[in-house]
Amino acid sequence: MGRSPQVVVFDYGFGNVRSAERALRRVGCDAQISDDPARARAAAGLVVPGVGAFDACAQGLRAAGGPGIIADRLANQAPVLGICVGLQVMFDSGDEHGVISQGLGYWPGAVTKLPHPILPQIGWNTISVPADSTLFADAGEERFYFVNSYAAQQWSDRGPRGPAQVTWAEYGAPFVAAVEQGALAATQFHPEKSGLAGLQVLANWRAGLS
Repeated sequence: MGRSPQVVVFDYGFGNVRSAERALRRVGCDAQISDDPARARAAAGLVVPGVGAFDACAQGLRAAGGPGIIADRLANQAPVLGICVGLQVMFDSGDEHGVISQGLGYWPGAVTKLPHPILPQIGWNTISVPADSTLFADAGEERFYFVNSYAAQQWSDRGPRGPAQVTWAEYGAPFVAAVEQGALAATQFHPEKSGLAGLQVLANWRAGLS
């Protein structure tokens, strides 16, 4: 598999950091859990996990200096991968229980409650992948593991970062399952819990690290 690129799983208190680290190591990354800003900036790849409420994750990320780290990396075209709420916080805002919280604003729109009678969605779901996806090469026909009650249910390319490859899933309504946009990518599902298909997604992301 060649060299092992250094990847930091950013530990800001809200994420399945151990399982993400193990999965990244399985696909050949030199993965380390760290809350050190210097290491997070210098790594070949940065993973931003997230579990729980949008507002808590966004506040935790800010307290750890995450927005500045992510901004610096993207300015240098250094890859960032968000997972679960790590995807959600890249949007403008989250609306949970009537509380609207500010996200990082890389993607326009809001994360809102899914219109399904059974929440949260826990389990495997199919996805609809764009033909030009790199992240889902050799994995687009598989199922992935989701744990979520909220999601981005609309997408607009009118944001400051322009067009993107957007993958969709459905649970009561269509929702954003993944986004690929230059150095910034994210998945609503958990690749580290999605078996061989999830490992393939992580391996595809790893292939783009320099």
